Amino acid sequence: MSKPMGLKEFIKVVESPDEALTLPQRMKLARSLKKNKAKIAMGRKRAARKVANIDTLKKRAQKQARMTIFKKITKGVDKGELSMGRRASIEKRLDKMKPKIDKLAKKILPKVRKGELERKRGGKKSD
Repeated sequence: MSKPMGLKEFIKVVESPDEALTLPQRMKLARSLKKNKAKIAMGRKRAARKVANIDTLKKRAQKQARMTIFKKITKGVDKGELSMGRRASIEKRLDKMKPKIDKLAKKILPKVRKGELERKRGGKKSD
């Protein structure tokens, strides 16, 4: 019998954008996350106290760029309102648009960095 997959291995599976999770993988992930929710919450709390590093900021910019293009494709419909099949087909389309997403993420990065610094300073912003 193989040993159960740990949280770090599962996070790697979730972060790999190559394939969607199967139902058993999804259920296993749910159990694992439920078991480790206190540790995850603590880690999130610790991370919130620190300023995010450049890799994290790049990842956030990438995610925002992907969501921007997702919204354009779906004409503003939320991800949660779409069926799994429709969402999967849109994700495939987005995978093909990687260069466009990368270019947009590069443009968004300064705004993401500025937002992070504002968050750390206490959100003092002038409108």
